[in-house]
Amino acid sequence: MNLKKKILFVINPKAGRTVIKSDLIEIIDIFENAGYLVSIYLTREDPKDNADYLYKNAADYDIVVCAGGDGTLDNTVSGIMKLEREIKRRIHMGYIPCGSTNDYARSLKISLNPVEAARDIVDGIICHVDVGKLEKSFFIYVAAFGAFTDLSYSTPQNLKNTLGHAAYILGAIGSLAKLKPYHMKAWFDGEIIEGDYIYGQITNSLSVGGFKNFGARHMEFSDGLFETVLIKNPQNPIQLQRIIGSLLTENLDDELIVSRKASKIAIKCKEEVPWTLDGEYGGSYKSTRVYNIRKAVSIILKDKSVLTK
Repeated sequence: MNLKKKILFVINPKAGRTVIKSDLIEIIDIFENAGYLVSIYLTREDPKDNADYLYKNAADYDIVVCAGGDGTLDNTVSGIMKLEREIKRRIHMGYIPCGSTNDYARSLKISLNPVEAARDIVDGIICHVDVGKLEKSFFIYVAAFGAFTDLSYSTPQNLKNTLGHAAYILGAIGSLAKLKPYHMKAWFDGEIIEGDYIYGQITNSLSVGGFKNFGARHMEFSDGLFETVLIKNPQNPIQLQRIIGSLLTENLDDELIVSRKASKIAIKCKEEVPWTLDGEYGGSYKSTRVYNIRKAVSIILKDKSVLTK
């Protein structure tokens, strides 16, 4: 009778950094030497297909390990979250980052070396981190709207693979003339704020888009709170310069930047606002609610001390 524990190894073969291809045999060997029977699932083009596969199959495994970028991690979490609500038990997961930015992995200090990341999974500690939900969609580290948020899903994958973070910078420079303000009313755990905003982000990460998250000075991964930043529409070049200066120096005390910590955020706008979730298009809404689901995901980390800054 085979009593081996089982790993479902989810691999995105088109992730930004394809170095994992040369390490696959060694990674599988690490898992098997640790007593696991390994099954491999290669992700499909449609993210919904990947989340559905996890939802239908993850319960049969002791651990789900995903290898890919932030999008692959997002699909994996989405499938697991939907499944856990039905089976009423936790699915433990590990993450081997091999995308072009790896925001969440950098934030949790997960090794960017695939082999080292695999060793940390078999030797690591089960930790619990918060997950966000926007309408019916889950996200692991960021929901955003406005200026530049479309870059992560409109930048061609081959450009991401070649240039990495520089691809996002080039795209941002090209879209400066397209800034569009949205008149919004926002509720943060009961507090109401209203104004015109060119950008907003709701995060649980130290890094967004490959860059240090300017709203994460006091963030924790499992405190049940999001770090939210809204940037007001500048009325003149001087205000625009103030905003840029504030972001560069991480000074969020300027009146042109709204910064809040909250577990629930509701946003209402007269027009549809496109959102990105973990760097992927997340739908357009006139009004939406975002919830923090505290400690909803069980992820294996080398060191749990990274959960608090």
